[in-house]
Amino acid sequence: MTEDSARPLRADARRNRAQILAAARRVFGARGTDVPMEEIARHAGVGIGTLYRRFPDRNSLVLAVAHDSFARVITEARAAFAEEESAWNALVRLLRTSREIQLGVQLAVLSPEASHALDADQEATRFRRELLSILDKVVRAAQREGTLRPDVGTGDVAALLSLLLRPMGAMSDLVSWQLSERAAALLLDCLRAPSRSTLPGGPLSVEQLKPGVTLDP
Repeated sequence: MTEDSARPLRADARRNRAQILAAARRVFGARGTDVPMEEIARHAGVGIGTLYRRFPDRNSLVLAVAHDSFARVITEARAAFAEEESAWNALVRLLRTSREIQLGVQLAVLSPEASHALDADQEATRFRRELLSILDKVVRAAQREGTLRPDVGTGDVAALLSLLLRPMGAMSDLVSWQLSERAAALLLDCLRAPSRSTLPGGPLSVEQLKPGVTLDP
């Protein structure tokens, strides 16, 4: 049990924790999860002892960063669905803010250790299910209003989104941003109704994305 779970954090402890998470997000995103913990502490402006009191090992820090990313995008997804005038606008907004979960995807792709930790973590699983549930509501609402092509499912959209978020190799921040924005625009054009092509097979559900499930031809 960490100090965080044992009792509520004081204001200075909450501030330290937020600084550590912000630093870890930046460092993990740029260099992966093998960066020395001392370097993360230095970027956070805290001592290594403070870091280990908050996060006793690397996995606990990786999971905390992933939880933070998921929580941010779930909050934004809920707001998009509630505030936008159309479900299509909510989908566009969700895609535009999907950078919040990019680090979580990168951790799973680039670090086998992080991938195993996320797969075994109940909280991460709960976050994924909640996010997919919100995405499913947006997809179905957009199809009802006639703005999203009817021959795609939530599984299709989730799979395309995960491909969009995968790391594209070493490049400048500007080029990376431009590629991401262009890919998002192309993806939205492909999803917009009316459809301009016929897709093979049927719409994919979220359930069909689970390992071991065979897709119908």
